[in-house]
Amino acid sequence: MYKKYEMELAGRTLRVDVDRVAKQANGAVLMHYGDTTVLCTATASEKPREGIDFFPLSVEYNERMYAVGKIPGGFNKREGKASENAILTCRVIDRPMRPLFPKDYRNDVTLENLVLSVDQDCSPELTAMLGAAIATCISDVPFDGPISATQVGLVDGEFVFNPTAAQKEVSDMALTVASTKEKVIMIEAGANEVPEAQMIEAIFAAHELNQKVIAFIETIVAECGKPKHAYESFAVPQELFDDIQKIVTPEEMEGAVFTDDKQTREENIRQVTEKLEEAFAENEEYLAKLPEAVYQYQKKTVRKMILKDHKRPDGRAIDQIRPLSAEVDLIPRVHGSAMFTRGQTQICTLTTLAPLSEAQRLDGLDEHETSKRYMHHYNFPSYSVGETRPSRGPGRREIGHGALAERALIPVLPSESEFPYAIRTVSETFESNGSTSQASVCASSMSLMAAGVPIKAAVAGISAGLVTGETDDDYLVLTDIQGLEDFFGDMDFKVAGTHKGITAIQMDIKIHGLTRPIIEEAIAATKKARTYILDEVMSKTIAEPRPEVGPYAPKIIQMQIDPQKIGDVVGQRGKTINAIIEETGVKIDIEDDGSVSICGTESDAMERARRLIEIIVTEFEAGQVLEGKVVSIKEFGAFLEFAPGKEGMVHISKISKQHIKQVEDVLTLGDVVKVVCLGKDKMGRFSFSMKDVAE
Repeated sequence: MYKKYEMELAGRTLRVDVDRVAKQANGAVLMHYGDTTVLCTATASEKPREGIDFFPLSVEYNERMYAVGKIPGGFNKREGKASENAILTCRVIDRPMRPLFPKDYRNDVTLENLVLSVDQDCSPELTAMLGAAIATCISDVPFDGPISATQVGLVDGEFVFNPTAAQKEVSDMALTVASTKEKVIMIEAGANEVPEAQMIEAIFAAHELNQKVIAFIETIVAECGKPKHAYESFAVPQELFDDIQKIVTPEEMEGAVFTDDKQTREENIRQVTEKLEEAFAENEEYLAKLPEAVYQYQKKTVRKMILKDHKRPDGRAIDQIRPLSAEVDLIPRVHGSAMFTRGQTQICTLTTLAPLSEAQRLDGLDEHETSKRYMHHYNFPSYSVGETRPSRGPGRREIGHGALAERALIPVLPSESEFPYAIRTVSETFESNGSTSQASVCASSMSLMAAGVPIKAAVAGISAGLVTGETDDDYLVLTDIQGLEDFFGDMDFKVAGTHKGITAIQMDIKIHGLTRPIIEEAIAATKKARTYILDEVMSKTIAEPRPEVGPYAPKIIQMQIDPQKIGDVVGQRGKTINAIIEETGVKIDIEDDGSVSICGTESDAMERARRLIEIIVTEFEAGQVLEGKVVSIKEFGAFLEFAPGKEGMVHISKISKQHIKQVEDVLTLGDVVKVVCLGKDKMGRFSFSMKDVAE
């Protein structure tokens, strides 16, 4: 027997099965939302992991193609590495849950989410978020939950909670909000320039719905929850702090961290650490905990400076942005380039344009998302932070940052009909000291404009930070946080958008949630900063998209043909279209609706390809003048090819106004001549004349 719990959530039934499967995990639930089914488990190691100074939480979201009745594509017919969607889902589950585990907990914890079936109208990602929270809450793993999450759409000006697939297609917003019983703990959003006030209203409408789900979870925990297990605390002993402050006074530590240069600060802290290591050389217990103690001392110092003294480590005012600069066209020959610098954060974005056939194909659980025309990729090499390590490809952080910038820019991109290109932007991190993801939004926006992509408006991004005190009213919101303020602060609130409104939000926090006044103040601060960046930096560098793509970018001609004629253009086994491509050097893509894209760099060659396709799909009419190449000579006349696969005949009597004995007297193979169509002969074939062209 197992226990089953149900509630109605946004018009669909949410069901939680406890003690039905995976009973050896610390906590496990089989989640059902509509026909979407996800198995969520929480497990923890018996002992802490040695030699680490962080909480080792691992979140997995495992997509299985059988969940949508598909066999994986490719040669290896099984699921491979996690998709981008799976990685982003792991991050969105991790972010609200991590702050609620004890900070001194060092046992390995894994949250596994296995997608077993997918109802396209019931998000498996949302189901996994709820399931991970419930599985952890009923387990014996220490966790200060419960939490709940809600997705919000905006359809015809009205909020829609946990939208269906059809509603997502027309929604102007894709917002996910996670909450504790009292506060908002995570926000993730993409939006079509939604005004700040409307976004705040949506956030707290979701927060209100979350409270109903939390009450539902509490009933499950009351009946099924296990007592939380005891664990070995890795908190730094107070006596170590007291002894450290006798050697390095608070004033000395403040002097060490109070600088706007990251390398200088790191050298200062290294010297402080060496001084303490020498002092505690005989105390192995102190030496083992010294790195964490120095970190905590820095954190305490920075937070006190900011919250009590209103002093930031680099001397800026609370709402002051670091020095800004921007430039475009710094990289030659690429289709577009721009660099954006904010203090010691520097991003260069390169834009590449290609035919729509180069769009990314997606093989995932969302049946409505099969391709991606715009791709934003973000790279974070070790030299950007003055470190050395081998490059192993993009990690979860890089993929997350790339997706955030991509989400911020999609709302301003032109439609395929307006701009028939696949677009890729790559943000290379040259320097990093806080909020490179938002710098990549600024650099990408300018790079797209430099490449001649007619975006609807420029997009800028900025991050706000937070330092809190003992009460909800004791806090300070910081504009444009640098790395140190991110590490030691309580929040990284990233907001991107245009003058008109918000296009993307990502909120990470380290505390147990935010109140409405904090969120409103953070959004207002980012709006002010975003406007300044757009007006004073970006628009002065490049005010609007260039009127056309650059000389090295491919040019595209679009035309429409009768879908019934697609076979004529393609030819048997692709013979006709390949002949056109070989002759002109262009790339040709044909859609099932008859849309044809001709892509190349030489305008004459592209126009030649367009003309050849037109000839193939057009029925010859009497009086039409054409140009053809002699491909065959017979006694009675010559056959001319007007386009690959399209031929006609000139009778010997129609070659010249003078009498000729044989065709070879006038024509040889390969000659290109002008002819006029005479209509169809008695056998229904088109005939042509050379001698009547002038008339």
